[in-house]
Amino acid sequence: MKKILFTILSVLACHADCFADIRLPKIFGDNMVLQRGIEIPVWGNASPGALIVAKLGGKQATAKADQYGKWQLRFPVFKAGGPYTLDISESGNAATLKLKGILIGDVWVASGQSNMEMQVQQSKDAKTEIAHANYPDIRLLMVAQDKKLLPQTDIHGGKWEICDTDNVKDWSAVAYFFARKIQRDQNVPIGIIQSTWGGTPVEAWTSRDRLLTSPITKERTLSNDTLRPDQLDHAADSLSWVHIMNLVDNPQQNADKTVPAPDYNDADWTAIEMPRVLKDFGIGSYDGMIWLRKKITLPESLGKKDLIISLGHPEMKYSLYFNGAEICRNIWNSNPTHSFTIPARLVQSGENTIAVRLAMLWGGGGLNPPAEDLYITDGSSKISLAGKWVYKKDLETAFPKILNYQYRPTVLFNAMIHPLIPYGIKGFIWYQGESNAWEAYNYRTMFPMLINDWRQRWQQGNLPFLFVQLANFMKTKPLPAESEWAELREAQALTLVLPNTGMACAIDIGESNDIHPKNKQDVGLRLALLASKIAYKKNSIASGPVYKSFRKEGSRIRISFNNTGSGLSTKDGKEVTGFAIAGSDQQFYWAKAIAEGNSIVVYSDKVSDPQAVRYAWADNPVCNLTNAEGLPAAPFRTDHWKEITRR
Repeated sequence: MKKILFTILSVLACHADCFADIRLPKIFGDNMVLQRGIEIPVWGNASPGALIVAKLGGKQATAKADQYGKWQLRFPVFKAGGPYTLDISESGNAATLKLKGILIGDVWVASGQSNMEMQVQQSKDAKTEIAHANYPDIRLLMVAQDKKLLPQTDIHGGKWEICDTDNVKDWSAVAYFFARKIQRDQNVPIGIIQSTWGGTPVEAWTSRDRLLTSPITKERTLSNDTLRPDQLDHAADSLSWVHIMNLVDNPQQNADKTVPAPDYNDADWTAIEMPRVLKDFGIGSYDGMIWLRKKITLPESLGKKDLIISLGHPEMKYSLYFNGAEICRNIWNSNPTHSFTIPARLVQSGENTIAVRLAMLWGGGGLNPPAEDLYITDGSSKISLAGKWVYKKDLETAFPKILNYQYRPTVLFNAMIHPLIPYGIKGFIWYQGESNAWEAYNYRTMFPMLINDWRQRWQQGNLPFLFVQLANFMKTKPLPAESEWAELREAQALTLVLPNTGMACAIDIGESNDIHPKNKQDVGLRLALLASKIAYKKNSIASGPVYKSFRKEGSRIRISFNNTGSGLSTKDGKEVTGFAIAGSDQQFYWAKAIAEGNSIVVYSDKVSDPQAVRYAWADNPVCNLTNAEGLPAAPFRTDHWKEITRR
């Protein structure tokens, strides 16, 4: 018996040893897509000095491992096709590492923050999209989120998945809709390498060497030198988030039983005009639970009747109470409705008490304008809930501190981009910028730095780099005003001076109350249109009108455009909106705009000597200019007056 056991263990040990000598990074695996049209790089580790023999689709490549066991080889150019098997072995060793189900096609890296990370199951028409997602020639590898102070040679985790109804729900919605369109148009396998992390700034995705070349990023990059590798503990942050979500969902100190009660003493609470959001509370950055209360007087006609209460557009997660009773619990701001029925048994004529328990997270929280969406009604008469409320923070257990080291310079490049290089790719798609809006002027430098950094390191020339311009978001303002988001969009547009770059304008498909608009189908489509033109050399209209030049004509200004396609048009078929005009006093007024051929004539009776025109220059502009192909005009300005983010 002992002899048999020894034999079995010996065989198992031999089996393990045979395969332990050849090791591939996790980016290589079953069902992967390799890049057509280039010499295909494959690399890994083996015994020092070993001769590595690899076979793929009837072609062979060899390499010799160096003194540290590292090796890299390149297969000759392949056309699109497959499936193939990749066999890798050490010369003289019969053991072979096999990877199966490999396709040759086009590989795109999809990166950025939460709008690129947002899943198919979170997008518009998710159930229908998932039910029809059977595209075996589309594959995706999701790079596990990780952060490191030094460049890594392998990703923390990830494996290639085939597009089907089970897998697709967790994929990036933008990347999936992009891949689906490209695969249909090009009829070749498409691979997506998804490397994303919500809320992260551009400098987290850029290499240390590149960041140190700019005074904008040098100091913050050097600040990483004070950190220890063990401080970048993703597990600790994850456990803290679990605890935070538990605190959000479960009121502490019996607060939900005492604070909403009509007789609760809120005399020392702070008065505040509602609606407003956290940044307007005057308390700075805050993560925790806040309670709001308001006393309202109802006439006898509304007493003992079912009423409807509308909270308009809350931010983050909230619970609502009326006269001490819970009306709703833990409702996210993305819920389709924020109106609730108050049963007649809770309603009394005279004084009533409304209480709201609000989560403040990620710099957000509160009740968004407009004020007219905050009310209580019986269906025929309406009482506004806007105006004076009172609030109190720190009534419940404090949230644990989240270290968020993923926001630090270069840590995501080190862990989630560097290990991918030099995997053969067709190009990049990128959706990011929200987290850099506060320093939009510096983004003019930082974004091109990232693009040049990645291209130089991949050593595949000026790879196509296609990106999404920030969508419209936040409250629509009644008058022309300055905007950090408008300046960030301008910084993105200025990046188009780099070769082989393309910008998908999303100024018409955002949502005022959700930084993560659900229409990712059009985002993916617009990126695919750019890819068709830039990467696949199709002679086509790939974007909407882009500002070219302006000329003064008396009291009017004529704007000329590129990319007008079959002509200028409007999305809704109505007169052109979204233009503002100013004189030398830099005071902008809404303007009339008339399309004449491929130009727009802009004027206002309030500006007799115009000096500048702006279009869609706002957080959430009302604008409708397109080309006849239906693609929106990109926001722009003709002036160079000082930006609010230039500090």
